[in-house]
Amino acid sequence: MYQANDTVMYSKEGICVITEIAEKEIHGNRCEYYVLKPVYNDKVTIFVPVHKESLTEKIWPILSAGEVYDLIRKMPDTDTIWIDNDTERRERYKKILTGGDRSEMIGLIKTLYFRHQSRKSLGKQMCMTDKQFMKDAERVLYEEVAYILNIDREQVIPFIVGQLQTMEEQHSPA
Repeated sequence: MYQANDTVMYSKEGICVITEIAEKEIHGNRCEYYVLKPVYNDKVTIFVPVHKESLTEKIWPILSAGEVYDLIRKMPDTDTIWIDNDTERRERYKKILTGGDRSEMIGLIKTLYFRHQSRKSLGKQMCMTDKQFMKDAERVLYEEVAYILNIDREQVIPFIVGQLQTMEEQHSPA
C-alpha cells in the first residue's frame, strides 16, 4: 500500500504525487481513495479506489536513477513491437502504455519511430492512432526520466542521445 506523499507513476497519466489517502463519496460510493496529483499537470486530480485492484495495478513505483541508466544502456538492444493487424496492435500498445514495463515502452517508441521514418521516406504519414501511442509513450517515459534525473523534459532526448554516444565511444575500437 502506498502512503501520502509517495511519488508514483499512474498509467499513462505519468508522474503523480499521492497527496492523501482519503475516504470520499464519489458517485454514491463511499470508500478510501488515493488522491493523485500529476506532477506535470496541476489542473488534474485523480481519485483511485484503494481496494480496486484493476485500478491500483496501474500505479507503479517510480524508477531509481540507476534503473533509468540501465534502461538507457539497454535501448539499442530493445526489440521493436510491430504488429500488422491494426486491432491487435492497438490492444497490445494500450497494454504497454498501462502496464508499467518501461522496456516495453521503449520498444513501442522505437517501433513507432522507425515506422514513422519508413512512412516518411515513402512520402506517407503515420496513422493517427500510432502517432498518439507514440506521443503518449514518449510523454510518460520522458517525464519520468526528467523527474528522476532532475532535468527539464526538453533535455531528456539530448541526454539519452549523449549517454548512447558515450557508450558507443567507450565500446568502439581505438
